[in-house]
Amino acid sequence: MGAVVADDGPSGVKAPDGGWGWAVLFGCFIITGFSYAFPKAVSVFFKELIREFGIGYSDTAWISSILLAMLYGTGPLCSVCVNRFGCRPVMLVGGLFASMGMVIASFCTSIVQIYLTAGVITGLGLALNFQPSLIMLNRYFDKRRPLANGLSAAGSPVFLCALSPLGQILQHEYGWRGGFLILGGMLLNCCVCGALMRPLEPPKKPEATKEPAEKKVKKKLLDFSVFKDGGFVIYTLAASIMVLGLFVPPVFVVSYAKDLGYQDTKAAFLLTILGFIDIFARPICGMVAGLKWVRPRCVYLFSFAMIFNGFTDLMGSMSVDYGGLVVFCIFFGISYGMVGALQFEVLMAIVGTQKFSSAIGLVLLAEAMAVLIGPPSAGKLLDATGRYMFVFIIAGIEVTTSALVLALGNFFCIKKKSEEPHTKEEAAEREELNKSEDKTLEDAKVDSIEVEQFLKDEPEKNGEVVTNPETCV
Repeated sequence: MGAVVADDGPSGVKAPDGGWGWAVLFGCFIITGFSYAFPKAVSVFFKELIREFGIGYSDTAWISSILLAMLYGTGPLCSVCVNRFGCRPVMLVGGLFASMGMVIASFCTSIVQIYLTAGVITGLGLALNFQPSLIMLNRYFDKRRPLANGLSAAGSPVFLCALSPLGQILQHEYGWRGGFLILGGMLLNCCVCGALMRPLEPPKKPEATKEPAEKKVKKKLLDFSVFKDGGFVIYTLAASIMVLGLFVPPVFVVSYAKDLGYQDTKAAFLLTILGFIDIFARPICGMVAGLKWVRPRCVYLFSFAMIFNGFTDLMGSMSVDYGGLVVFCIFFGISYGMVGALQFEVLMAIVGTQKFSSAIGLVLLAEAMAVLIGPPSAGKLLDATGRYMFVFIIAGIEVTTSALVLALGNFFCIKKKSEEPHTKEEAAEREELNKSEDKTLEDAKVDSIEVEQFLKDEPEKNGEVVTNPETCV
């Protein structure tokens, strides 16, 4: 891809685990909320769009699909931009794109134009914000990183609970055009969050060590060497399988309740229950993952979360009344929150800080393909069978399979030493540090021998060794 000076977190800088990191966490919370909740929140305008352009539900559903596809599918492009220009500039441009897409969409006269503006442009803007925010969060937090990931992931359910009713109010007061315009203005807050992403500065080195520092190894715009890491390959495979079924139940649970004969408002309340539980599940899971005994085994906790989610889907397939769906949404909210809090924490732990910017882009690209296949294939299965039970069963099997792939692959195939450095640069730095320590010890030994010999050669006066400032140690 061509070697350039990468925007890589300085390897000599220790993550502050606080301080300005809390401002970065706040920005990441906002960005995560917009990125995941916005594609779902725009669905409240679909009825107005259907009346305006004389189209069907399947046509309007493409808006959310394109938004999600851009969020996931542009992962490698975001990695290249971050490695070339840095996180802050990319996020500022992304905020402008996200806002501009919705503002232009408010003047559109056809659904295809909305696909290009609200779908492609806004989706690209959200993607250019989401990935860099996670990279900066990884650089600012180390010991508290699981908690930070859990808190930032909580932005998704919080914003979903806020943006959906807000969208309904905007639609009622200003119509879909006015609502799009106001939402476009709100998305300018992504630029503010981007401004919070202050780069970590490397420690100041003395003049004698400046020359070797200039010979720093340059990094490619997109580092494909992560595929040499068995842990990354297993994680990518497991995540792709998981995404096939993870988003299916929230999409169909409301329709499931309606087909059982319950009112629209009562059916929609199921998503409110799911989101409310999700808000608390993510930070709590982040706290648990940060415990001293749990953190080294975080990959197994992630596998448990996926098994829990898959088992919940299987049990939900047996629901025959509203009470059963409420219980399903409670347990699904817990397991879904655990998965959301742990997915990027586990990836960070596998690849390390140096390669995370490239790794997350490639993972999101693989997940994008699964996102486009999962819900539509579930819809076709529903059309063919007419029973939601089979949809939930398939989703549960897919998520459970991904958990087994990750846990068994990690247990049998991955044999990593916890102290092994993630990159050649880190290995070289560690080797230089060891050499400097050895040299210091040798110099100390020589100095002590010289002092001892000097003291032996000095004449004694009144039974005491004569000392002077040069020989005093």
